[in-house]
Amino acid sequence: MDEDVYSFALTNALNEIQNACPEVLNAFLYREDGEIVAKNENTQEKTVVQVIDAFDGILEKANVLDGIEGIKLECAKGRVNVSHISNLYLVTVTSKEADMKYVNALTRALIPTVLKLLERAIPAPFQNKKLTNMPEPEPKPSATETEIPEKEEEIKEPYSFKTHKEKFEPEIPSEQFLPEPPVNQLIVENLGGLLVPSDTVRIDNEMLKQWQELYPERKVEEVEIETFDGKTTQCKVKAMNDSKYEGKGIIRIPEKIQLQLEIKKGELVRVKPVIT
Repeated sequence: MDEDVYSFALTNALNEIQNACPEVLNAFLYREDGEIVAKNENTQEKTVVQVIDAFDGILEKANVLDGIEGIKLECAKGRVNVSHISNLYLVTVTSKEADMKYVNALTRALIPTVLKLLERAIPAPFQNKKLTNMPEPEPKPSATETEIPEKEEEIKEPYSFKTHKEKFEPEIPSEQFLPEPPVNQLIVENLGGLLVPSDTVRIDNEMLKQWQELYPERKVEEVEIETFDGKTTQCKVKAMNDSKYEGKGIIRIPEKIQLQLEIKKGELVRVKPVIT
């Protein structure tokens, strides 16, 4: 995959986190080998290198304990959070006034969602590195090493490529190649009003467009919502009509569905499209 595209998408995601929560002063992603993948526009590369150097010793010691999932540091003027996502480390520097519950919910919803969409759209650059370590195929035996039949009548004409393909590679219906529906973690927000349908939730229009791009020949009209204690339901979905909720990793859910799932405003749920 083009690493520039990968970095551009993640950089936009980090900038959106800061737009949604201005108390996030710096945010960046780097790989386990120390390579910087993306950073928001307010973060200087010199600052990133200093932070990575400071955490190197801690992360090396953490390998003895089978890795590390997160680090939290509180200072007089703010906080530093380090979280492990896939094979990346996400670092956020926030002011003391930041609502860490909201910041954590936002980053845990947005960054994994972007990573999953990138991996489904284009092969991830991390997977490309593994290809260089694949074993070389064993050489085929030469003609002199191949056993030759003693009698001429035993020699049979080999299958042509066309015959072989028709016999062992029958056409597979295109439906089998549909990508698996992406799962997104979103923050619950109330949805009410006299004319609001009780069986319909609303999500960011950009997310609906991304889903539709994955399934251009299908219609995404319903979603499946799953709580973290295993309760699920299917309901209709439409784009949000209130701009203040856009780009914040939010799903607006009517009270009836919230009661059915036993959830409330501010909780995280898993959401994926229902493909029919």
